[in-house]
Amino acid sequence: MKRKSLQFSLFLGLFLSGLLTLALWAQDKYTVKVPGGLAFSEFRGYEAWPAISISRNEKAVAVILGNPAMIKAYQDGFPANGKPVPDGARMAKIHWEPKKNEFFPDATVPGKLQNVDFMVKDSKRFADSGGWGYAVFDYDSASNTFKPGTKAGSPPQGNDAKCGFTCHTSAKSRDYVFTDYGRR
Repeated sequence: MKRKSLQFSLFLGLFLSGLLTLALWAQDKYTVKVPGGLAFSEFRGYEAWPAISISRNEKAVAVILGNPAMIKAYQDGFPANGKPVPDGARMAKIHWEPKKNEFFPDATVPGKLQNVDFMVKDSKRFADSGGWGYAVFDYDSASNTFKPGTKAGSPPQGNDAKCGFTCHTSAKSRDYVFTDYGRR
């Protein structure tokens, strides 16, 4: 009986050590930040936000998501109503490598995760970038971790909270937002 108890204790100890090692090895994506303070944690729960639209090119398949404040702005007529997006609105854009659907080869579906882009409207915090803060977090599948995008990325990204402002100035008349809400 003592031998079985010792074996069980040894097994339990090894099992718990393995779990602890996995827990320490796995990154908590919500701890990652870009310089300037924009953090992944500001977008907690983005995975369940409603879809605004999709985009696709030869390098990526993407879905654009919005938090409730952003979805309400669209439902209230943004951008046609000419009103700015309210502070607190957030958007996420998830990029995957395109791949063919194995059951329907004419269809392109998400493959390997590439990165996640974020935008948050905060007129005080980001007054010098049109009221928006931006972040790009590149995904590394080998380590299952995220890190701020860099100039070496594809496309090259500044990795501070204003990294998207230059591109988004072309949509200044639409409060710096490119994407229309897909009709449903």
